[in-house]
Parts: sequence; structure tokens; C-alpha cells
Amino acid sequence: MGTPDFAVPSLDILVKNGYDVVGVITATDKYGGRGNKKLIESAVKKYAVANNLKVLQPKNLKNPEFQEELRALKADLQIVVAFRMLPIAVWDMPSLGTMNLHGSLLPKYRGAAPLNWAVINGDKETGATTFFLKHQIDTGDLLFTTKVEIGEEESVGEVHDKLMIQGSELILKSVQAVESGDYETTAQDESLVSKAPKIFHETCQIDFNQSTQKVHNFIRGLSPYPTAWTKLNDLKLKIYRAARDIEVHDFPAGKLVSDNKNYLKIATTDGFINLLEIQLQGRKRMEAKAFLNGYKVD
Repeated sequence: MGTPDFAVPSLDILVKNGYDVVGVITATDKYGGRGNKKLIESAVKKYAVANNLKVLQPKNLKNPEFQEELRALKADLQIVVAFRMLPIAVWDMPSLGTMNLHGSLLPKYRGAAPLNWAVINGDKETGATTFFLKHQIDTGDLLFTTKVEIGEEESVGEVHDKLMIQGSELILKSVQAVESGDYETTAQDESLVSKAPKIFHETCQIDFNQSTQKVHNFIRGLSPYPTAWTKLNDLKLKIYRAARDIEVHDFPAGKLVSDNKNYLKIATTDGFINLLEIQLQGRKRMEAKAFLNGYKVD
């Protein structure tokens, strides 16, 4: 059970290691692109179809017809990677239970956006955890974890890509352990719980009235998606990549400073954020220097 790119390597590693994947549950197709005219299939569906796997795309996981179809697959174990919250009738169905891969070192960062918040908060490492589902989200007993470092300049997209591969290896390790019966689970320590709530476009607006480091982490933690942004002459300016410039200045936080040739930077409380890769509303994503070739900052 999964939808985005992050889930594909976990499905692929099970297929390549000879597991009988009796069904793939993924999001319904939707229209998108220019004019919402292009039918978009999930990354998991594309992989499943290419590998002749049975695909189910329920709109409602509580639908009795879907649950009957799922039951008919007679799965011993269900694997969930970047899907959605399951009703108890679904996750409690297989004899060996339902296993989830979560993109954090649980119980840290329970919720929808664990990788984003790890980078935004300036963490030096994160990871992935496999656990058995319980009713409340991300609370189940832990199986295994894997860790990845977060570099000082790395974006959440780069961390995502590393963890996507390591997470798939963790899925294989976990499935092999469950298959053999040679494993122990550990209850989560509730005193160590932190949250990773869903991120909305409105909350991606940058507050420059804070340290350069915090702004830099915020930009990294939202790049390439959903992307941190600010306003430039009432137009939305997305910032994909930036650098830190710590120096004393007299500019108010949020002030845009540029020589209209080589640099474009925004003041923070203790320096500047140098914009390196940006996208102004209605334009293409580009390097800041290229942007300045056709745009003059007052």
C-alpha cells in the first residue's frame, strides 16, 4: 500500500527478492497538468502495471466491496509505505498484521511530514522505522530502524532520496524477520514523542525576523516541495536554494538587497540569506544571477 516515488523502491525490492505480491493498493488516478486535462497515475501504480501486479484503487477504504476484494487476496502481511490512514478492518485483516515504514526515528516526528520537520528543525540525522500498525497513527510497536545523516546544505529532497533507498532495504529486512518469526518488537517511549504535522502552502511563507540559520533550515526543509516562498512586488517568489551570510547590518528583516548583477539577498536578524535558485510567479525556476539579467530590484 503506497502512492508516491518514495514507496516504489520498497515494492521493487520485495518483487526482486521473490515475494508474492498479491496486490498493490494505491491512490486513485486524478487529472492534473495544464488545464487539468492530463490523467495522472501514482508512481506506485505505474510500477505495478509495468510488473503485471494486481492494482486496487479504492476511493474509500471503508467500502465493503473493497474490503471484500482485499480479503480475497489472502495476504499474509500488508506493507504500508507513504499511503494513508487505514481503518482497523483493513490493517487488522492479515494473519501477520500490517507493517508501516515511517520516515523518522520513531517516536520522533509522528505525523505527515517527518522529513520536512527534521530538516526545518536543523537535525543532524534522521531515519526510517518499521513498525506494526495500531489504531492511533504512528504509535505501533517498533521493529527496526535505519539512520541517515542530514548535511548542513542538504535539502529535504536530497534526504528523501537517500532514505527512500535505505527504507526499502529496511522493509526487506523487516519482512524477512517476520517471515522467519525471528524478531522482537519494542513499545514506543511516549516521553520521547514529537510531532510532524502536515505542511500547508500558507505556512511555507518565510519569516525573516529570525536567525539566518533558522531561515536557511526552513528553505532546505521545504525544497523542492512544497517550497518556501516570500513576496517580491506582490508576486510570489519561491526559494529552492540559498546560502547563509552572517554579518552585522542595519537593514530591517525581510529587506531585499541586490546589486542587480551578481547577488540577490534578503536580510535576517543576524545577516542575509543569499538566494541561489528561485522562481518568480509566472516564470521558470532559475539561478538568481540569471534572474537578475531580466529583472531589476528597486
